[in-house]
Amino acid sequence: MRAFAEVLDGLSTTQSRIGKLALLSAYLRHAPDPDRGWALAALTDGLPLRIAFRRILSDLMAQRADPVLFKISRDFVGDTAETVSLMWPVAPYVDAPPRLSDVVGQLLAAKPSEQAGIIARVLDRCNARERWAFLKLVGGAPRVGVSARLAKTAVAELGDRDVSDVEEVWHALEPPYLDLFRWIEGTGERPDPGIVPVFRPMMLAHPVEEADWPGLDPNDFAAEWKWDGIRVQVAAKGGDVRLYSRTGDDISGAFPEIRSAFAHADVVADGELLVVRQGSVAAFNDLQQRLNRKTVAVKMLRDHPAHLRLYDLLFADGEDLRPLPFADRRRRLEDWHARERPLLTDLSVLIPFASFAELEELWRGARQAGIEGLMLKRRASAYLAGRPKGHWFKWKRAALTLDCVLMYAQRGSGKRSSLYSDFTFGVWRPRVGSNEQELVPVGKAYSGFTDAELRELDRFIRANTTETFGPVRAVQPKLVLEIAFDAVQLSARHKSGVAMRFPRVHRIRWDKPPEEADTLDATLALIDRPAA
Repeated sequence: MRAFAEVLDGLSTTQSRIGKLALLSAYLRHAPDPDRGWALAALTDGLPLRIAFRRILSDLMAQRADPVLFKISRDFVGDTAETVSLMWPVAPYVDAPPRLSDVVGQLLAAKPSEQAGIIARVLDRCNARERWAFLKLVGGAPRVGVSARLAKTAVAELGDRDVSDVEEVWHALEPPYLDLFRWIEGTGERPDPGIVPVFRPMMLAHPVEEADWPGLDPNDFAAEWKWDGIRVQVAAKGGDVRLYSRTGDDISGAFPEIRSAFAHADVVADGELLVVRQGSVAAFNDLQQRLNRKTVAVKMLRDHPAHLRLYDLLFADGEDLRPLPFADRRRRLEDWHARERPLLTDLSVLIPFASFAELEELWRGARQAGIEGLMLKRRASAYLAGRPKGHWFKWKRAALTLDCVLMYAQRGSGKRSSLYSDFTFGVWRPRVGSNEQELVPVGKAYSGFTDAELRELDRFIRANTTETFGPVRAVQPKLVLEIAFDAVQLSARHKSGVAMRFPRVHRIRWDKPPEEADTLDATLALIDRPAA
């Protein structure tokens, strides 16, 4: 537990990707089995623990601290694990902390009624940092800035392999990953996925920049629309069908109708998951209703019908097509789709163009058509894992902006737990039955500003607070934020009836009077039309 606590603490305070990777690689190289495997599972959301975390901690702390003090402390710190680790009473005689694998083994074997006792005994044997790391492990959300791909990259480095080699076998493995480490370190065979339809590392695109255009020849590229859904990979083999997100997360449970459509296929295909009604692509918010669900009710299936728009073919009938040029893979995709005709699917249309100037005219109309932008794919490119430069480009439509008024602020987590860094903002609309204007919220942002700007915003919020609700403060409507975002969608989540897609703070308008901020009418005018 001590070594795990040290690496988790280091990861939480290290900002650079290279620094995090070095810490992880060192830990995985020196930690024993199966400790390192359970740590890897925790960092990749694969730890098979099911614990009523908040209820257990609330009950345990009620026996050891004043409940009001605990609540106030939790609100101030902004993190349950950190608060409990600091407030937990120190035992008079502290034994050495238990091994990580021993703790996980006990919790896996325990009945739900026994979990609280195990957690309390572990906390009694740990210091504050070890308690924090243990609670992050048990809570299932370490939040130390480590993606699943970064953790897999650290594993690959142990054997001087590419991360794509690890991703190729990842979904055939189970924690604590003993076979994986034996293979990586050269003492065992490569894990065999068998008939499991495993995830294949995706090929990603670079944003096209002004400096790129002079070196690009339109004859070398195919163009497709960039649809506003989520990138997925469908893998079907031996009657088993899996649907993976771009990061390799298995999201099959949320889309049973897509799995059924590929039940008799032997294929791995790349595409965009959408909600489509009567031939039109619905707003991303509709698709969002389907995400992060283990099961889906019949009403949800009916009201938010899933559809898969296919881009690429990676495997078909056991043949690996990834080394082929994109143009050849596209022909194979068209032939396969015409032959198999899987339900709830279609092909992303290739857009004919003779010059980039001609294509730019189409790009300028993307927003009006309710489309996110364009994709440019080099006809000669193989399907390469990761984000290889010069092969695929995404040409997203320009961001929209609105001047909004800061309404609420909430403290962040981790290194931002002492600063107000999450901002809810709104626009003006006429108050019902009055000639006055009122603010209604349209979004929330927690990025787009520098550390220095964040400190200025934090000072403003503290000096202009009108009410507090736990970690949230209502703020006097005095500060205008210029918000950049990708789209506006109808949404019942906000009083305004709309929500922004990917909002971020573009500028802090210290100079602008709040009464000159934008209106709800101006916001509604930016809503995209459904795309075909």
